[in-house]
Amino acid sequence: MEALKQKIRDEGTVLSEHVLKVDAFLNHQIDPALMQQIGHEFAQRFAGQGITKIVTIEASGIAPAVMAGLELGVPVIFARKYQSLTLTDNLYISKVFSFTKQTESTLAISSKHLNAEDHVLLIDDFLANGHAAHALIDLIGQAGASIAGIGVVIEKSFQRGRAELDEQGYRVESLARIGSLKDGLVSFID
Repeated sequence: MEALKQKIRDEGTVLSEHVLKVDAFLNHQIDPALMQQIGHEFAQRFAGQGITKIVTIEASGIAPAVMAGLELGVPVIFARKYQSLTLTDNLYISKVFSFTKQTESTLAISSKHLNAEDHVLLIDDFLANGHAAHALIDLIGQAGASIAGIGVVIEKSFQRGRAELDEQGYRVESLARIGSLKDGLVSFID
């Protein structure tokens, strides 16, 4: 997706060979027009797949997931990173490690929103080592639901997440695939 790649070039900041900061448009401040284009692109790539729900993780996956949900006409569920007073019973629970935050979080989704009849599209802001994707896959599996595919806004192709998901047979659609962040420069694949 060329508009996304251009936004990364113009406003992304390479912090290290493993970390790309995109808080100017994706995960702190959000560019609504770009999110609308991203949602449209995901909807096009997964059209006709019988998707009944979109699942993401709070907070950075919510904007692209909601826009894709709007385009596909389906509800969006976000896995919460902590339990609250209102999210206590009949939960699917998984754990995820965040490389950028260096913390492990507990993810929770209420079983009343996801069941075995659902065909789910997973959407996330980044794919690197695949920890978030595997946690979401675990939650979907607990519900007995099926997975249509995984939509990723930015993939760090030089890390192992994509290869593992491919080996497991999941369809992964990434809108911007980064081959390297060396020398402070972003180089794209495709």
